[in-house]
Amino acid sequence: MNQNYWTERYQNGNTGWNIGYPSTPLKEYIDQLKNKNLRILLPGAGNAHEAGYLWTQGFKKTHVLDISNHPLETFAMKFPTFPKSQIYHEDFFSHEGCYDLILEQTFFCALDPEQRESYAEKTFQLLAQEGVLAGVLFDFPLTEKGPPYGGNINNYRALFEPNFEIKTMETCRNSIPPRTDKEVFIQLVKKH
Repeated sequence: MNQNYWTERYQNGNTGWNIGYPSTPLKEYIDQLKNKNLRILLPGAGNAHEAGYLWTQGFKKTHVLDISNHPLETFAMKFPTFPKSQIYHEDFFSHEGCYDLILEQTFFCALDPEQRESYAEKTFQLLAQEGVLAGVLFDFPLTEKGPPYGGNINNYRALFEPNFEIKTMETCRNSIPPRTDKEVFIQLVKKH
């Protein structure tokens, strides 16, 4: 599942995860954020609907990252005033930076489950003190079939508890209808 794999999926329109607008759980989370100066990263951003929404709401320190350039080019055309210097065509695990908030939307579930510990470590590294990892993880049985790959609250708690204080980890109450009872909302604060 390298750059070519994802680019081919975008080019062929094989993007079942793309709902065409910011997901309700993330939009409602964004709507309650007060600090417009937050440094925000959306890893595996794809079409980056949430980043576009953040940008239009005045969050000018929003950054998007994807291993495939195809969706990033589309995003840049849709939001021409979004700084090119805040769009990263690179592997998340090689990215360097410091963020107050990392927003998770369908990136974690697209990673091979073998990479989950690395994901937890990398998000910890990229976050500033008191930084937050927030967003949505899928809640359905983890199998070898994917992406997307599933998991459950117990799996996620064991994965993130060593490095994060768990503020919220519960079934989403505001998922879009096809994802009802299949999403877990997380809000995790980086431990000292």
